[in-house]
Amino acid sequence: MNPHKIVTNLISRIGQRTVEPVPAKGDSKLAAKATEKAISVIDQSNYLSRDLSWLKFNERVLDQARNPDRTVMERLKFLAITASNLDEFFTIRVGSLYNYLDYGKERVDYSGLRELPFKKALFRAVHQFNKDQHSLLMNDLLPVFPENGLQLVQYGDLSQEEQEEADHYFDRTIYPTLTPMLYDYTHTFPVLLAKVLIFGVVTQNPEARVVKKKQIAEEDDHHRLSFVQIPANLPRFLTIEREEEGKDPIMLFLPIEEIVRHNIKKLYRNVEILSVNLFRITRNGDFTLEESDDVEADFIDEIRQKIKNRRLGRVVRVEIEPGASEWMSNLLKKKWEIDDYNLFEAASLIDFTSLWQLIKHPDFKDNMPAPHSPVPPLGLGREKIKDIFETIKERDILLHHPYNNFEAVLQLLEQAAEDPNVLAIKLTIYRLAKNSRVTDALLKAAENGKHVSALFEVKARFDEENNIHEAQRLQKAGCFVIYGISSFKTHTKLLLVVRNEGSRVVRYAHLSSGNYNEETAKLYTDIGLLTADDVYTHDISEFFNVITGHSLPNDYQYLITAPRDMRKQLIRLIQAEAENAQAGKDSGICIKINSLEDKEVIDELYRASQAGVPVRLIVRGICCLRPKRVGLSENVTVRSIVGDFLEHTRIFYFHNNGNPKIYGGSADVMVRSFDRRLESLFFLADPRVRKQCMQILEFNLRDNINAYELNEDGNYKKCEVEEGQEPFNAQKRFFDMTESDIKDVVCLFRKDEAEKEETPEAQIEESAAQAIANL
Repeated sequence: MNPHKIVTNLISRIGQRTVEPVPAKGDSKLAAKATEKAISVIDQSNYLSRDLSWLKFNERVLDQARNPDRTVMERLKFLAITASNLDEFFTIRVGSLYNYLDYGKERVDYSGLRELPFKKALFRAVHQFNKDQHSLLMNDLLPVFPENGLQLVQYGDLSQEEQEEADHYFDRTIYPTLTPMLYDYTHTFPVLLAKVLIFGVVTQNPEARVVKKKQIAEEDDHHRLSFVQIPANLPRFLTIEREEEGKDPIMLFLPIEEIVRHNIKKLYRNVEILSVNLFRITRNGDFTLEESDDVEADFIDEIRQKIKNRRLGRVVRVEIEPGASEWMSNLLKKKWEIDDYNLFEAASLIDFTSLWQLIKHPDFKDNMPAPHSPVPPLGLGREKIKDIFETIKERDILLHHPYNNFEAVLQLLEQAAEDPNVLAIKLTIYRLAKNSRVTDALLKAAENGKHVSALFEVKARFDEENNIHEAQRLQKAGCFVIYGISSFKTHTKLLLVVRNEGSRVVRYAHLSSGNYNEETAKLYTDIGLLTADDVYTHDISEFFNVITGHSLPNDYQYLITAPRDMRKQLIRLIQAEAENAQAGKDSGICIKINSLEDKEVIDELYRASQAGVPVRLIVRGICCLRPKRVGLSENVTVRSIVGDFLEHTRIFYFHNNGNPKIYGGSADVMVRSFDRRLESLFFLADPRVRKQCMQILEFNLRDNINAYELNEDGNYKKCEVEEGQEPFNAQKRFFDMTESDIKDVVCLFRKDEAEKEETPEAQIEESAAQAIANL
C-alpha cells in the first residue's frame, strides 16, 4: 500500500472523531449564562488563577510542538511533555480541587470563583487544550511522518505478512499477560490502575436473566462488563520495518491496543462481544502528610502508605475513545462519581507520553539535534579542575547550568570523599539521579570515616520511593540521615564540606537553585555558587544546626530562609524600591523564578508599580499577578521563557539606587515556599558574580525567540523579531558568553546609560560593599 495512503486512511478515520471543548451538558442556555458570569468574574479579578495560569504554561510548551523549524522528533518531544505535564496536573492540582469538592470544603480561587464554578471553567479550558493536542498530531505531525521514515499505522494498514507478525507477537508476548476482570452481580468492581491502557469490553449476558427490582440499573439482563488492562511494561508500539523495492525502508509503529483489539476474541471465546472500548484513567494523587513525632520508621511507613493510597485515589479524568458504549460510560460515571466534564475523548491516540518510544528509537537518533557541549565556567577556562579546593579559595565561582556542566559540584563531593583532610560533608537532597554519583560519593566518604549528614526530602513528589531507598543505603553505611523536618518540605539546596588544613579548619560551600541531580542539570537552567567565604559557610553551618538540631540562630548575614522570614525580607526589599522611586531615586525590580503565586508579595509589587518602580518579571510557569492593568500594575511586565531547556534559575534583583542587591536560591514566590518549605536565598556578594547574574537577567529580557509576554487579560503573546532587530536566543547565547559580555555590566534600570558606561570598577566594588553593609 502507498505509505501516503496509509497516513491518509489513518487521518480519515481519526479525523471523523470529534472532541467537544465543552461537555454536552454545558450547552443549555442556563449553562451558557453561568459560563458568561464566570468569565466576567475572572476578568474583574486582580489576580490570575493559579491553575488556569499553569494551563497557559502548558499551551506555551505545546506551541513548541507547532514550530515548523523544529524536527518532527523535537515536535513530538514537546507534545509528549505536554501530556506528561497534564498527567501530573490532574494527579495533583485537579486532585487537590476534588479534595475540596468531595468533602464539602470551601475554596475560593484567585480568579474569584468558588469551587464548583471554577471546576467547570477549568475543565472547559482543559477540554479545549485536549482538542488542540489531538489536532496538532493529526493535522501537523502525522502528515510529515512518511517523509521522515516512519508511520503510525492501524492493523488494517498492514500486509498479510505483517499482520501475521503482529498476531504472533500477541500470542507469544501479550496474551499471557492479559487477565479479563468481570464486573457483574457476582463480581465486585475491580480496582483499575491509573495511567495504563484499559479495554472495557461489553458482552452479551448469556443467561438473559430477569432483573429484580432490588438490583442496580447497570446490572441489566443483556450486558456484562469486563476490563482488560494492558501491562505498562510492554512497549506501546510494535515496530515493523517495511522494505519495498525501489523505496527507502520505513518504520511502522503499530499501537499495542490495536493488536489486542484485533485478537480480543481469544479472551472471550464463545461470547458475543457488543463493544470494545479503550480508555485510560487518572487518579487523585494529592495527599497531605500528618507527620508523627515518633520514630523515623513510623514516618517512612506513613510515606509508603500514602504512596499506595495515591494509586487508589478517586478518578479525576477518563481519556476514552469516541463512540464508546454509552452504557459503559454511564456505569463508569456512576461508579467513580464523575460527570461528562471528566470524560475526554481522544481524537487520535490515547496517552501522548507513549510517543517517547518513537522519539528515542535508534533509527531516528539523527532526527534530534545533538546537544551543545557544555562550556567551562567563566574565569576557569577548563571544566576539569585539578584541585577544586584551591580553586574555590581563590574566588567565588558562579556555575550556570546546563551551559556549565555539573562536574565541578561532583568533583567537590568526590574529592572530599577521598581527601584525608576532609572531616565532614553536609548537604540537603531533594531529587537524585538514578545511579547517582552524589550517593556514591557520600557512601565513599562514610566508608573513609568522614562524618556525613544528609537531609533527604522523602516527600519530594513522585520521587518518594527513590529517595527512601537512597536514604536507607546511606543510613546503613553509617551516614547521619534526617528524613525531612516535621511538616516542612526541605527544598533548599546547600552543601558544606569541612576540611582540616593544618593551622585552621576551612569550610567550602555550594549554594544552588537546582537539585543535586547530574541528569536534570543537563536539561534545567540553574545557578550555583562555589565559595569558601567565611560569611557564607558560617551561615550554612548555622542553618544545618537548625535543621539537624534545636539551634535558633541570630540573623544570617547572607542567607534569607523560609519558613523563618523570607516573605518579610522580600517585601522589605520591594518596599525599599518603592521608597526610592517616591524620593526620585533610581529604582527597579527584576525577578526570575518558576512560579509567582503569593498574594502578599504580589500586592507589594502592585504597590511598587503604583509608586513608579519598573518591575520586570521573568516567570516560566504559573503567574497569578496581572500585569499592565491601569491603576494597578502599569509598570509591571511579565515574560516567560520556554525553549530547549526548562528554565529553573531563580534570581532576585533589587536596584537599590544603583547599588544592586541580588540573590539566588531555591525558592519561588509561592505560599508553599514561604510557609511550608525549608528554603534559602543567598546574597551574591562578589562583584564579578553579581555582574554575571545581571547579564543572565539582561539576556533573558532580550530574548525574542523563546519569550512570551503576558497580557493584562491573562493570555500570552509570542515575542517576535521586530524589524531592525537581530534574533536573540538566550538559551543558545549563554554557551558563547565570555568575559567581555560582563565587562561593562554595572546594574539594570540605570536612567542615564552614559553614566553606566563611565562607572569605574572601583565604584562597583564600593557598591558591593555598601550593599553588604545595608544587609
